[in-house]
Amino acid sequence: MWGNRRTFARRTSPRQSPRHFAATDQGGGKCLSGSHTPKEGVTLPSMSCPLLLQQGGVLFERMVSIATKIDRTVVRNQAYRAGEFNVRERHNERKNENYHNGDIDPSRADLNIHFRRALASDGSPETYEQTFKRLLDEGVIVKRGLKPDAKVFDELVFDVNTAYFENHGGYEYARSFFEEAYRLAVNEIGDEEYILSAVMHADERNRALSDELGQDVYHYHLHVIYIPVVEKEIYFRKNHKDPALAGTLKEVIPQISHSKKWPMRVPVEKDGKTVMLNAYSLLQDRFFEHMRAAGFEGFERGERGSTAEHLTDLEFKIKKDRERVAVLDEVIEKKGEQLVQLEQKTVLERKRSDVYAEIDDMADRRTMMGDVIVSQEDWKVVSNLAKEGQKSRGIIKTLKDTIVGLKNRILKLEQRLELYETKKLGISDSMKFYKALQRAPQRMMEAIAEIMRSPPERTRPEPVRQRTREMERW
Repeated sequence: MWGNRRTFARRTSPRQSPRHFAATDQGGGKCLSGSHTPKEGVTLPSMSCPLLLQQGGVLFERMVSIATKIDRTVVRNQAYRAGEFNVRERHNERKNENYHNGDIDPSRADLNIHFRRALASDGSPETYEQTFKRLLDEGVIVKRGLKPDAKVFDELVFDVNTAYFENHGGYEYARSFFEEAYRLAVNEIGDEEYILSAVMHADERNRALSDELGQDVYHYHLHVIYIPVVEKEIYFRKNHKDPALAGTLKEVIPQISHSKKWPMRVPVEKDGKTVMLNAYSLLQDRFFEHMRAAGFEGFERGERGSTAEHLTDLEFKIKKDRERVAVLDEVIEKKGEQLVQLEQKTVLERKRSDVYAEIDDMADRRTMMGDVIVSQEDWKVVSNLAKEGQKSRGIIKTLKDTIVGLKNRILKLEQRLELYETKKLGISDSMKFYKALQRAPQRMMEAIAEIMRSPPERTRPEPVRQRTREMERW
């Protein structure tokens, strides 16, 4: 546990730690598939694992697909008002009995790792709100200049694709990764004293990946609750009674301010020019660069402009679930259309089968000599069917001839188009001619008439190069 310490325990370098790709068989054991270091890339699972051989290697193919996907770092930040302390604390510290997020597994709550807890000066536990009020009373932070409903605390969520940790060692690797991410959080926030809580969650099941692999896979991520503080310079009034103090710096206060901590536009020098960038975008860059510099590899920066950078953890999950539901709805809709078509075809086949059976039943009555006796009513039915069949033959022949004619016409058009293209003329050339004809019809017709009166131009053949003795030597 980190507690309130400001020193960081030395961790094993990820370059020295073996990273493995493992799968669990039906008996609960592990099938060792090898190990690798970040520079060596992902080692694919061994096919000796019984689980991977199920369903003709389908699971193996899924794991290969997951291992080869691009993993991306994402950090999200959300601001909250004072009345929301309890909501965030109950979720992050797992104090709720029931959760809207059905993927949380309470039996794994002990696996969550705290890098910092809300503690009083004597080390006793505090709530987020109690720590916040204590820091106000001690003057560590000030609310001067804030509106009554202002947002007074923020939450950073550091995240990477679930599959990234599955492919690089799982729980222990995630601990090392987010321990380093916490170091970055302290630097970004400015002082560890402003952090109320920092906890890595290891108890949230990734439903999509678990369903895909056929086993429970958990999503590791880091929540950091902190107070956004900036150094606010306070100056004496310019009309101060003491001329020596007028307009001079009076004091610097640690002011709570989300908007000043994360401004919408930050001037940045880029290629010799000053450009304005969003503070969150720059935070994404720093997260990616910090983790790469610390030795962690195998991931890319989160996509620029992605809404994943700015959504809360729950909103991001809801967005992904909606996308998955939309895909499933589309699949269900297509399957429904196929089912309707199949039912219609089945009805037609059933009707046709009933007609055939009815016709066969007409000939069930036979004489002693084997002749078929058909009633007058049945004979009319058979006669009408025979006439319709004969008539249909003519219609079918006409349709076939029409189809043959259309195919021939298409072939000729394709040949003409190919001939047209071999002359290095494209559709754009025809469009230019058509537009020119619309803009100046008289001049175009005069130009065409003049061209037709003139003899055709002769293209000069390219000169044939003579082979020299030097060329023959080569």
